[in-house]
Amino acid sequence: MIDWDVAISTGIRWVRPGPPVSLTEARSVVAELRELAAAVADPVQQLTGMAGAEDLGQVAIVDRPGWIRANVDGFRVVLEPLAQHLRDRGQAPEPGSMIANVGSRVTGLQAGLILAYLAGRVLGQYELFLPPDPDAPDGDAPAGRLTLVAPNIVMVERELGVDPHDFRRWVCLHEETHRTQFTAVSWLRGYVQQQMTEFLLASDLDPATILERLRATADAVAGAVRGSGPESIIEVIQTPQQRAILDRLTCVMTLVEGHGDYVMDAVGPQVVPSVAEIRAAFNARRGTAGLLEQTVRRLLGIDLKMKQYAQGSAFVRAVVDAAGMATFNRVWAGPEMIPTKDELLDPERWLVRAGGASAAGGVGEVLGPAGDGGADEAGGALAAGG
Repeated sequence: MIDWDVAISTGIRWVRPGPPVSLTEARSVVAELRELAAAVADPVQQLTGMAGAEDLGQVAIVDRPGWIRANVDGFRVVLEPLAQHLRDRGQAPEPGSMIANVGSRVTGLQAGLILAYLAGRVLGQYELFLPPDPDAPDGDAPAGRLTLVAPNIVMVERELGVDPHDFRRWVCLHEETHRTQFTAVSWLRGYVQQQMTEFLLASDLDPATILERLRATADAVAGAVRGSGPESIIEVIQTPQQRAILDRLTCVMTLVEGHGDYVMDAVGPQVVPSVAEIRAAFNARRGTAGLLEQTVRRLLGIDLKMKQYAQGSAFVRAVVDAAGMATFNRVWAGPEMIPTKDELLDPERWLVRAGGASAAGGVGEVLGPAGDGGADEAGGALAAGG
């Protein structure tokens, strides 16, 4: 399906270099990020009331090529069920055939270009999907890995003109929240992976459908350039079944990222003195993207994700303000407690369903974001925006 070696080599070839730093400064940044990733765990758990794993797991401080390699590992894990599905149905070209070799190299090139674009923007992420650990006796995959992209963090803190130590701590808070979520909530990782697998397996792969989707994709590209039309390519290439699955995925990821945003700002004043300045500068930066940048972000669905995560943060804030953190934490009881799309817009509906408030409780509707969120999903990533 995808030649991942081509994807890696293409991504590394086309990714822009990071900001100039001396070897001494680079080592200092890496050491500080590694220290902060551990230091912010306690404040996050105290605020959320969620007990993450005692073993915080892996922390990787990477450069842009390192982020590309790490994400290819995750993509392989996520896409393997689809590859096996195609092989089982006889819809995959024979391995080693010309069609297989050419097709996989083309898709590898496309994947590499997308990775190159994202590698210059992601500040950090909690990687859910990792390949099996060859050193583990049973070959199990690690639970997850917190990854921070050092050159991007340095680049953004310089562009914003904010206190670098506060900014680094602010980024770590967001990613640590994700680590706490996925280590404290036993069903969450498996649920997300199951939904992603079902989404991939629900593809219509007959030639007529593929042609129709290609035409729709061309229309989406034209609409993105004009600033109109569908929000992203993914929206125009879905089957009806995939739309339903994507709705479920969108709800859970809006919750997860919105919760990360809420915690990042709620914990912030205690451990990040300049959090208000950082948030204001970070949000303002997002509005400065040029036409090409805006087009790519629209095609990849990044702008849509920003809106969704701001909506998620507003949902969390409304529920916590109305009923407290303990009531909000009922959302982690199981997949059935994930807020629906309507409940994300009207938190009182979820509170009534969760037994946390009466219909007259008056939480109010979240008709729009309470402020631009700081997170955007690229595999659970905090992105630098424009």
